[in-house]
Amino acid sequence: MKAVTPYTIPQEPGRARALTLAALVHLLLLGFLWIGVRWQNEVPITVEAEIWSPQARDAAPHAPEAEPEAPAPRAVPVPRTQPKPADAVAPTEPPEIALERIQRRKAQQDKVQAEQARKQEERDQIEQKRLEKKKEKELEVQKQRDFDRLAEQDRAEQKKADAARKRKADDADSKQLARIREEEMRRITSGVSGTGGSGDAPKSQGARADQGYVQKVGAKIKSNTVFNVPESLDGNPNVEYEVQLLPDGSLRGKPRKLKSSGVPGFDEAVLYAIEKSAPFPADKSGTAPAGFTVSHKPKD
Repeated sequence: MKAVTPYTIPQEPGRARALTLAALVHLLLLGFLWIGVRWQNEVPITVEAEIWSPQARDAAPHAPEAEPEAPAPRAVPVPRTQPKPADAVAPTEPPEIALERIQRRKAQQDKVQAEQARKQEERDQIEQKRLEKKKEKELEVQKQRDFDRLAEQDRAEQKKADAARKRKADDADSKQLARIREEEMRRITSGVSGTGGSGDAPKSQGARADQGYVQKVGAKIKSNTVFNVPESLDGNPNVEYEVQLLPDGSLRGKPRKLKSSGVPGFDEAVLYAIEKSAPFPADKSGTAPAGFTVSHKPKD
């Protein structure tokens, strides 16, 4: 009697490759979902998936024993059915759509970051320009301070030099005036002694100055007169001084005021100008005249 072997379902080719591909697809899907959740900084969502094997776990039943004379019946393959799990997971987003959504979100974030970087660069440029302007202004202020300091030093040195020259000139004028007065007094004394004490001394001076000489010295006195005319001054009143001179042109005593202008400050300014203008030049005779009368107005 011939032994009959039990019937088995033959294995389909490529099953291992199909299982590997399915596992890889699931891993890629889980990876996209994980990246999307992590990119959005959202609370991670747990995804559960059940993987069902396409291989049937139950073997087909043994074929019944047949008569020796009858041929063995041909087994009918049992169709494979995919069991449906009771708790199936809802379909997830396709990987292509998830990747596109992630790329769009990344592009939007890159655009926002680029705009923020541009605004920050503009703010940095504005701040840099403000600092440069502030530095330039500080340099200008420092230059002006240095210039003012040097100018003040120059003015102080000029005042010292002017004061020294004035003192030197005053000393020379004082010595010369003292010498001339000494000679004049000696000459007058000598003239009085020669008359035998009659009391009629000869004149030490010539005639008074003519009009041309008066205009000449008047212009000099006017140039030395410093006075600010008040706006409330009515008219143009004049002041007159009588000036007595020694032969060398220096003053013989203090000038005498013949007429006041009514403005004390102007009278004093003219008197100071007369004293500052001395010694006066000689006339056509080669010596200074005995004296002259000067008249000066504030608005001339």
